[in-house]
Amino acid sequence: MSTIHWTEAHTVRSARWHSENASPPPRRITVADDRMKAYTAYRLACEGTALLWRGDFHNARQLLRAMSRRMDRKPLPSGNNAQETFRLHRRARGDRARVLGRLVVLLDDTHALGLRRAPDVRQACTEAYGPPHEPTAVSLN
Repeated sequence: MSTIHWTEAHTVRSARWHSENASPPPRRITVADDRMKAYTAYRLACEGTALLWRGDFHNARQLLRAMSRRMDRKPLPSGNNAQETFRLHRRARGDRARVLGRLVVLLDDTHALGLRRAPDVRQACTEAYGPPHEPTAVSLN
């Protein structure tokens, strides 16, 4: 079981890390909320920093879409032949998934999402992840 650690309000906190694609837990985590600009979030995510979201749920979804648009601005690479173009395209899609996957939310010990205006995800998370035991960090994407 992997664990992530971060500092919030001068207190070191931790949670279990869950990743559907078995990606390792992020090494750097910063707490983010509604005040964070999309440019800053995108830059931090590209640098490898996970953003633990503490603001409004709908604003997190908007931030995710804004980060996605920034990634879409980059032209897809093309290679000298179909095989190389396919390989470059898959690499770009993997990079996109990694960057967007760095926007992280915290499920509490009942699998509830403690964000303003968040949907009730407890049943879905229990069916997907099993019975809740402890706070768990997952990618919003």
